Amino acid sequence: MVVVAALFVPEPAAVPQDPPDNAPFVWGQDDVWARLERDFDAARARGCEAETPAIDAGLAELDAELDVLAAGPVPHDAPILGRLEHTLFETSARFGACAARVPELAERVGRLRRVVKDQSQRWHVDRDRAGRDVLYRLLYGSRAGLEELLLQMDDPPGLLVGTDEPSETPSVELHGVVVHSGDILASRGGAPTSAFIARGNDYPGNFSHIALLHVSEDGTAHVIESHIETGVGVFSAEHYLSDTKLRILVMRMRHDHPAIVADPMLPHRAATEAMERARAGHIAYDFAMDWSDPEELFCSEVAYAAYAEHDVHLWAGLSSMSSDGLTRWLAQFGVTHFETLGPSDLEYDPQLRVVAEWRDPDTLFDDHVDNAVLDVLLEGAERGDEVGYDGARLPLARLAKAYSVLVNAFGGVGPIPEGMSAATGLRVEWLRQRHGAIRSGIEERVAAYRAEHHRRPPYWTLVAMGREAAAAE
Repeated sequence: MVVVAALFVPEPAAVPQDPPDNAPFVWGQDDVWARLERDFDAARARGCEAETPAIDAGLAELDAELDVLAAGPVPHDAPILGRLEHTLFETSARFGACAARVPELAERVGRLRRVVKDQSQRWHVDRDRAGRDVLYRLLYGSRAGLEELLLQMDDPPGLLVGTDEPSETPSVELHGVVVHSGDILASRGGAPTSAFIARGNDYPGNFSHIALLHVSEDGTAHVIESHIETGVGVFSAEHYLSDTKLRILVMRMRHDHPAIVADPMLPHRAATEAMERARAGHIAYDFAMDWSDPEELFCSEVAYAAYAEHDVHLWAGLSSMSSDGLTRWLAQFGVTHFETLGPSDLEYDPQLRVVAEWRDPDTLFDDHVDNAVLDVLLEGAERGDEVGYDGARLPLARLAKAYSVLVNAFGGVGPIPEGMSAATGLRVEWLRQRHGAIRSGIEERVAAYRAEHHRRPPYWTLVAMGREAAAAE
């Protein structure tokens, strides 16, 4: 009877450690987004021919501003950076009339990413909040603006090519892109927890997972990655691509990085050593997200640890999770380190070039809806909402956990992942259900919106829909 009673004892609530002395980034421009949406609709009503002169002028202005940034160093508070952001958003709204010309804007966004990241090498974004804010505004903002346009296209491109950064490591072509050994892949899964990882950050992003690519001399490609369910493993490229991926970003070390100049094969050696370590023995998933302890590894640590062995330290500044609601929720899912290596933030590291990004056109909107749901949930967390779970199911979950421990001991995978408690497993289920309920409410409102406006709603409207759906719940 004592054992049975123990199965019903609630798990004590996790108490988060002190969060970092930081603050979440806030756009604070709802009026700007609303005006740009009106401008988009007005341009669409006028038509492409009428908007062509303004589009041409906007693209020419972007080119001129990017030429200035490519010509020499500028500080993070240089006025041209604010003008560049303004020009980009204002010009983007004009493309409501000319969807066929969106690839021209995409080319400028790719160039913006390249020159701004080059400039950011001098901004000390690892310790200067103002410089980091500017970098985020331009890179995340340009991505967001472009994707709003892609979502209005009938047949948006699935592949956007970035910089074909030279590399001497073995290579292979995957889905139209030549990738090299040592490349880093950032991706986004389709589960609510993936959205939580991507958005649960002082700088909310688009990616929830990091993997390291290895290409052998014969062209065989593998990825080394850490999964919640199994820990670190080595998988074929085909297996990696077959998993649900809403987007994949390919990043590569700059060929002019001093470490690469000294040893052009460094990325391949780092990937080879990571693969050999993964195959040598079991490495558990690091739910605490302790990036400084290599004994257990979460996904970002796989890439970080591989390069750190060669004195290359990725991530231009640690990711931070500082708000009270977010840290309280993360603690309920087992996280204890709130300065860590967030998958989304690797995109901003100036040591890396963006080679290409695949977006699944059919699921890009799903990505945006999932983000909106998480933003609404995290707003609730800041108001005091708590992570829940069905206490009546706790005894069964604990029995499932005991079975999982036994299966893990023989190298198998149980229903509750290694390192995750029974109560945390139920919290994951709670998140899935809560996310699904709000998502359903958004989808109903999207259908009505599209019937009225004959287009998809922009992101800020999705968030408003999510708030309505959450309140209705």
